[in-house]
Amino acid sequence: MKKILAVTGCPTGIAHTFMAEEALKKAAKEMGVEIKVETNGAIGVENELTKKDIEEAIGIIIACDKDARTDRFAGKQIIETSVQDGIHKPKELIQTILEEKGIIKKGNTTIKSKDINESEKESLGRSIYKHLMNGVSHMLPLVVAGGVLIAVSFLWGINSADANSDQYNQIAAMLKNIGGTAFSMIVPVFTAYIASSISGRPGLIAGFVGGLMADATGAGFLGGIIAGFFAGYLILGLINLFKGLPRQFEGLKSIFLLPIIGILLTGILMTLLGGPVGALNTNIMDWLSSLENENAILLGIVIGCMSAFDFGGPVNKAAYLTGTMLLAQGNYYFMAGVSAACITPPLVIALSTTIFRKAFDEEEKAAGIVNYILGFTHITEGAIPFAAKDPLRVIPILMVGSSVSAVLTYMMKIQVPAPHGGFLVLPLVDKPFQWVLAIFIGSLVGAVLYGIYRMRNLKKA
Repeated sequence: MKKILAVTGCPTGIAHTFMAEEALKKAAKEMGVEIKVETNGAIGVENELTKKDIEEAIGIIIACDKDARTDRFAGKQIIETSVQDGIHKPKELIQTILEEKGIIKKGNTTIKSKDINESEKESLGRSIYKHLMNGVSHMLPLVVAGGVLIAVSFLWGINSADANSDQYNQIAAMLKNIGGTAFSMIVPVFTAYIASSISGRPGLIAGFVGGLMADATGAGFLGGIIAGFFAGYLILGLINLFKGLPRQFEGLKSIFLLPIIGILLTGILMTLLGGPVGALNTNIMDWLSSLENENAILLGIVIGCMSAFDFGGPVNKAAYLTGTMLLAQGNYYFMAGVSAACITPPLVIALSTTIFRKAFDEEEKAAGIVNYILGFTHITEGAIPFAAKDPLRVIPILMVGSSVSAVLTYMMKIQVPAPHGGFLVLPLVDKPFQWVLAIFIGSLVGAVLYGIYRMRNLKKA
């Protein structure tokens, strides 16, 4: 039996990672192919591929939206694609490997295998996205942990960490300090792992320094993105430039030349760009904040559509990261709408399978129950299997539901100081009943629309 390997991973390392694993295993079983899948989840690498596995395999499917350490697959046929393809196109990916239409990995470069088209090579856009998501993946635990700890400190009062306030509490001050420390590392870690994804460990240090300078100058995530890509490609260029050095200079190159030149040039760039990018970043954040008061409906529609468009993908992450940036600045209104919009899609599915039971089979009903749990805990990805069956119709319905939830949240001026957790952080929400009501109304609107759509399909069948 032919053996294929796979690597799956998504930025959050929660749902997509394991959905792709399951889809690939199921497809391999149906096609009579042996497969081993390494998952790059939130807790790290599981079921890691060994040297023996790699030697025995005829090819590797890399359905991963972050760095998958592809250098270990040198000499092997590989396919590099998104985790979404791992979920939706597992048989196609496996068939491509079986037909030897992947690409042959040679160190940091690839050469064409037989019959491969130029269009099948990794595009520049795909490469940039992968590097960006590697930064997001390593940053998210800091966002969640730091944000929740800061939010918990508010249980003693909004000014409980202020030593000059009547609300001051030592435990609250400690929690806010710890959470604030985690938050202060967000941009540097984000930047460092963008650079690391491009040029490996040598890029990590220059990226980290660039991220620290981006944070210090107020350039934030925009500056971090610039610094991360600059440091990554700079180090990659230097590695290629120094390839001709004798082996005895390897230590000099890795410990002396690469870090000094990388940090120096990245630091100069951020010294020059930090101020202007910081001003641009401030203007964007101020504009978004102003929309909360001036046009809450428009803001809610935009955030709702972004959050439900790709269920944890890049568009969803753009809305989430914006909320995180504003959260770090003390704006808790914006994240309230983002969270509501992210919670809504799985609840749309859950409510629909409960209200319109005849329109769903037993497997879908069971998945609907699971979506209650996923929705309550802010895991948008639970809606993916349902949306994937007819994305052109289902995704707009979910976007409507999420938009209603976000609009109502902004209109009621609800504050959510935690960046994740769903209903688990309700004690931290300033208007918990109104927030749940806003989400329920948006979810119910979406559920009715989706249920009607399914019932019509049932009648046609």
